[in-house]
Amino acid sequence: MVQMYTILGRKVGSHYLAMGVLGALFSGTYLAASGPSKKTVQSPPINASSPDEADFIQKFLKQADEDEKAKH
Repeated sequence: MVQMYTILGRKVGSHYLAMGVLGALFSGTYLAASGPSKKTVQSPPINASSPDEADFIQKFLKQADEDEKAKH
């Protein structure tokens, strides 16, 4: 037999209350541990006068990012 509790005028079994509490506990723990989502960093648009200049700027920025990662 199950212990019954009256909640908001309805009879609720103790096993339902236990499942609700455990579900809320594990869901809250999962959400708290997952942390915020990673946001992508969007760079400003490249205003180059020619495709060669745009390629040079992109290669330079890529190389600068790699050099910065290598230092850390």
